[in-house]
Amino acid sequence: MIVKRLRRRSLHLADATVLAAVAFSILTVTAAWPQSARAIKIIVPYPPGGGADALARVVANTIGNMAGPIMVVENRPGAGTVIGSEDVVRAPADGNTLLITNNSSLLVPHLRQLDYDPLSSLEPICSVATTPTVIIVNSASPYRTLDDLLGAARAKPGDLTYGAAPGAVSHVSFEMLLHPANIRMTLVPFSGTPPQVNAVLAGQVDAAFVDYPAAAGLLQAGQLRALATGSRARIDWLPDVPTVSESGFKDYEMELWYGYFAPARTPPQIISRLAQWFTKAVQVPDLRSRLMTQGMHPAGLCGAEFASYLRKQFDDYGRIIAEANIKAE
Repeated sequence: MIVKRLRRRSLHLADATVLAAVAFSILTVTAAWPQSARAIKIIVPYPPGGGADALARVVANTIGNMAGPIMVVENRPGAGTVIGSEDVVRAPADGNTLLITNNSSLLVPHLRQLDYDPLSSLEPICSVATTPTVIIVNSASPYRTLDDLLGAARAKPGDLTYGAAPGAVSHVSFEMLLHPANIRMTLVPFSGTPPQVNAVLAGQVDAAFVDYPAAAGLLQAGQLRALATGSRARIDWLPDVPTVSESGFKDYEMELWYGYFAPARTPPQIISRLAQWFTKAVQVPDLRSRLMTQGMHPAGLCGAEFASYLRKQFDDYGRIIAEANIKAE
């Protein structure tokens, strides 16, 4: 009798142990991946149709096709990425609301007061793509090299013009080039990249420093000329065009990156799992092909490496904005 009771007790304990293990397993999976219950919102702090918007949608579709979490893209533009970024900063730190943004998010804090810090209020996950920048002139321009353009600007300070959105990447890119060399060109302000490209095409400004996709069609048609690219190495689409660094400005680099972020204090296991999905997505041949067609290079810089890269860029941007007295308006 005593033996039977002991056996029953042992069985109950065994059942309890199994149930506890199952419960622990479920809790662990839930804690590590709570997104399985609902779609992840990807906040794009830009209007529809731009590079970040298109990238967010194709990545979301790719991950969905790999049986990954469902991702829904929402555009929340305004205030130079601030509105969309604030929405993510204030969201629960559970991995269900993410931000996709680019270099612009690191410029804004140097130009205006914010209620958040882009480096400490957001957790970097991965950079998934980069886009080269290029200095363009009209194909009828007398300037055939970057040295030609800057030589003319040096000879006649302030006479030559460049188009840019004040305080944006296009503005900072040019000042990172001009200010250290003590060369002065006159900024002609525009609201965005397409108007800058059109102004160069119409001969209204001498040059502009824009992302390659914005000028690709006109460059290929021979209506615009590329003087140099801001990338670390020559780009696939313009193999004969030197980099700014090759043109005498050692270590110069300016290319657009597109990366994903979560609210600060999102659990590390969630960040890690998301990084795995994004890294896996950019290895898909179809996605890589589509990115290259759009003038983007697939990337995969994640975690601490991505965070370190952002910190350096943040500091570099802050220094040139202060030294060149760059204003948003």
